Amino acid sequence: MTAENEREIYHKLEAMKEIRNKTITLERLKRSILTEVRSGDAESRCLAQYKREMELLQQEKMSHVEELRQIHADINAMETVIKQTEESMSRKLSAASRLHEDYRPLKAEVDLLRRQCLGLERLPELHEEEGSPVTPDRFPALSAPAARPVPFLAPAPVRKPPPPPPAFRSALDQDFLTVSLRQQPPPMKSCLSCHQQIHRNAPICPLCKAKSRSRNPKKPKKK
Repeated sequence: MTAENEREIYHKLEAMKEIRNKTITLERLKRSILTEVRSGDAESRCLAQYKREMELLQQEKMSHVEELRQIHADINAMETVIKQTEESMSRKLSAASRLHEDYRPLKAEVDLLRRQCLGLERLPELHEEEGSPVTPDRFPALSAPAARPVPFLAPAPVRKPPPPPPAFRSALDQDFLTVSLRQQPPPMKSCLSCHQQIHRNAPICPLCKAKSRSRNPKKPKKK
């Protein structure tokens, strides 16, 4: 075998070795490409599901937004109805109160005429009638009887009582003196600790609980 043949064989072996290494690398790249493509396809399917779910959530959101809008509209309408009803109630109760102011004196006059002219009893009050929606506390004036006109009567002459006998007067003077003495305040003294006024005979101050000592203690009697 000539040297030229050996070199040719050597070059072929080197080329085969290089082809083998590159083929192995190529296979690795191919497997990687297939793996990434499969993963990409799986992510694409997941992405389509996610987008569909997002669309459903957006639709649900819009439905809730419409529900909230309708709820707010109902709330505003109800507030308007409540305000109008409160104003109507206030007007009707004010009108009833004004009518009641005219009703009370007229009823008092009718009751007086019935009693004086016909000897009849008074008419029932509004809250006394059967099925009446008026309660005694509906109008403040219902809690007290209606004022009735009283016919004028000349005052009777005032007679002075006769003076009491001397013995009875002495008894009265004695009772007045006893009551006056009972109403006098008890003897007091100042507490030496808190300087508040306490009873003169109190052994302990009711305020500071300190023992009370008299400034002029009684001297023991000599036997």
